[in-house]
Amino acid sequence: MSDENRLVTMANQIAGFFAVQGEGAIAATADHIAKNWDPRMRAGLTAHLAAGGAGLSEVARAAAETIAAADRARKAG
Repeated sequence: MSDENRLVTMANQIAGFFAVQGEGAIAATADHIAKNWDPRMRAGLTAHLAAGGAGLSEVARAAAETIAAADRARKAG
């Protein structure tokens, strides 16, 4: 399994765990990834999203979009 596939699998698993929170699932997934993943892993997820995000669940994709937007805002300063 490639690193990219592992990141997708992990993001989907986290999203699945938080899915029971309903509307809060996206924020909870994004928060968990932002707090617990290494910056290289987050960058890999963001790059995967930019390349189309194949395999990401709806919640995982939305969380990745949230993380990517926060990263862009942080870099813009």
